[in-house]
Amino acid sequence: MLDLNSDDYCILHWLAVLLENREFDVPSGLALEAKEYILNNFLISYSAADIMIGYRADDSYFSFAQDFINGTISYRQLNNAMHLGKLGQQIVLKSKEAFNRIHYVGNEVALHSEWYAKKQLRDKTARREYFNTERNKRQRGDLYITTILDEEMKPHDPRLR
Repeated sequence: MLDLNSDDYCILHWLAVLLENREFDVPSGLALEAKEYILNNFLISYSAADIMIGYRADDSYFSFAQDFINGTISYRQLNNAMHLGKLGQQIVLKSKEAFNRIHYVGNEVALHSEWYAKKQLRDKTARREYFNTERNKRQRGDLYITTILDEEMKPHDPRLR
C-alpha cells in the first residue's frame, strides 16, 4: 500500500502523481519548468502498489495544484487548501490482488439529487474558503515554486514537511 498522505511523503509527491496522470494547462514557462522539476524530483514509483491513498484529484484540488505550479500560491497555502471543504482523500485499488481483498457487504441507493448537491456544496465551500482565506493571504517567508526551483529542493528538505 502506498499512502501519499503519510509522513514519508510531502504534498509534492502527490502532485507529481497528479501531474503524470492528469492533463495540466501549463500557460507559462514557470509552470512548465515547475511541472518538469516536480516530475523529475518527486515522482515516486507507484506501479507496484496494490493500493494508493492520496488527496482526491477533483476539480478543486486540481485548481489548487495548478495555482501552485503557476506561482500564484505558496507551498503552505497549497497544503492548507488541501484540507478545505472536507473534500477528502481517495483510495485507488490498482491490482487484482487488491480487488480480491474486498468483500461485498451490501449497498444503498445514492440518489443523484441528494449526493450530487452535497458534492457540489463541498466543492463550492472549499473554493470559497480558498479564495477568502488562502489565495490572497501571503505570509512572510512563504515558500513558492520559484524558491523550490531556484534552490533545487529535494524531498528530504525539512521545509517541505
